[in-house]
Amino acid sequence: MQDARNPVDGTRIAYQVVGTGIPLLMVHGSALSHSIWRGFGYVKALQDRYRMILVDMRGHGRSEKPHTPDSYAMDLVVGDLLEILDTESPFEPAHVLGYSFGGRATLSLAIEHSERVRSLTVGGGSSRPMTGAFDALFFPGCVDALEQGGIEGFLDGWGARRGRPVDPQTAAAFRRNDPLALAAYMRRSDVEPGIDDTVLREMITPTLMFVGSKDRERRPDTEHAASLIPDCSLTVIDGTDHASAVVASDAVLASLIPFLLRH
Repeated sequence: MQDARNPVDGTRIAYQVVGTGIPLLMVHGSALSHSIWRGFGYVKALQDRYRMILVDMRGHGRSEKPHTPDSYAMDLVVGDLLEILDTESPFEPAHVLGYSFGGRATLSLAIEHSERVRSLTVGGGSSRPMTGAFDALFFPGCVDALEQGGIEGFLDGWGARRGRPVDPQTAAAFRRNDPLALAAYMRRSDVEPGIDDTVLREMITPTLMFVGSKDRERRPDTEHAASLIPDCSLTVIDGTDHASAVVASDAVLASLIPFLLRH
């Protein structure tokens, strides 16, 4: 693992570089880590063509885990990604892929620093205000569950809401995290404003969006954003919800690889 430090607040961000070729920055979703890209088969499929920069978001994985909500402001998160690109791809734009929270962060990165982004892939993402998003996405009271019952309490509540246990790989990734840091991140996300539709209509970055067909919360949001971004295609992953769409790597890669090759 390598480290970068946000130049504004000094938070240490861990990341790993795998493969050779054109840079591809990959950013995971809430309570996961960079390890999902290997566990779900993306690294094996892409490492011969792309130099994958696999990030642990602040508060996740091996990165620093502050317990104050303001430490997770979106401008700081975007600054983390930009600092890594400045280190690993200073002279050429990178392909960028983000899932869920990573999708929101990479969408913001592409809007604010389009010159650094060769193409953008957003999975299960949203441009809308995040108020109540985690209660809707996981289960009501999920942040309280993290603070009071830790990761196990959170996983139990989420599994009950889904009607089945969280898949073992996702659950294992969740268990590597600090519940108080995750709670702080979620509380800050709850007050983040949305991205205005006008801004999406003015995007110039080639974009691919994907979402699970059974992702009740994020499918409408993803379809909304995809309808506004000028150069955007949309893939719906059949039979998957928010937790399982990114796990269905064969279906995602069937759209992702041709998209990356075009750009």
